Amino acid sequence: MRKHFSAYMERIAAQDDIVFITGDLGYNALENLALQMGPRFINAGVAEQNMIGLAAGMASQGYRVICYSIAPFVVYRCLEQVRNDVCFHNLPVFVVGNGGGYGYGIMGSSHHAIEDIGTLSGLPNMQCYVPAFIEDMNACLDDMFARRGPAYFRLGLGKNISPDMMLKKYGAATMNQEAELTIIAQSPVANNVIAALKNHLHESKTVLYVINKMPLIELPEDIISSIKRSKRVLAIEEHISTGGLGSAVSLLINELSLPVDKFISLHAEGYPGGLYGSQSYHQQLSGLDAESISQTINTYF
Repeated sequence: MRKHFSAYMERIAAQDDIVFITGDLGYNALENLALQMGPRFINAGVAEQNMIGLAAGMASQGYRVICYSIAPFVVYRCLEQVRNDVCFHNLPVFVVGNGGGYGYGIMGSSHHAIEDIGTLSGLPNMQCYVPAFIEDMNACLDDMFARRGPAYFRLGLGKNISPDMMLKKYGAATMNQEAELTIIAQSPVANNVIAALKNHLHESKTVLYVINKMPLIELPEDIISSIKRSKRVLAIEEHISTGGLGSAVSLLINELSLPVDKFISLHAEGYPGGLYGSQSYHQQLSGLDAESISQTINTYF
């Protein structure tokens, strides 16, 4: 998604109220953007806390400011600045974290962001965007720049949307009015769900909804209808269970008193083996790879 994000930024870079600040990252992706934006493209160096403070100051003067870095560096390292300088003042500072979830693989836990949505989505005025596909990434960016408030944008290895899915205001969905299982997913791990469903024995009995914004304040009406009909729910995310999609969906189901016979949450399990590996390795350990998801779907039928 990084190159698609850069291409999007190049398309809107002529707007003179947009400033892009990088924490010394973006090589082989942002060079054209830097040339196009000139002095409005700033390399703040390895100083993420200062980068957020600088962005807040510029945003207070009418600029929309992007702060770009590896997801854990721009989330955890400068949480206080995001909370106090940006969110409490409701400023248009857009924190863009590349490599969400286990995206940086073998580089280990210091480079992983599996608690980022829960960490940020509870802050005042904060909107988190977690696109799964190239197409809904563009829709999220449109919404973010139009909204002009604090935002976190999580970039991952997204693909083009599946041909049998439709873009929705909340993300994307397959169309199945007779589904016996409601699957709700978030982030590019949704592509593993699509792979699991492809040629699956029970594909025709499932419907997939992909949510791209957090916090999840309410369930869309089509998801509510699907849950009422199927009474079986599977939530899937590359994020820990606390503060993530699964816990939000569970809370809303309880608040709405929806009839659910079975609910499973597949989520990032951290590091159960105490070892580091590729993103696919960590997904497999957490049951988030296509084969494991397929096996979990089988337990519903």
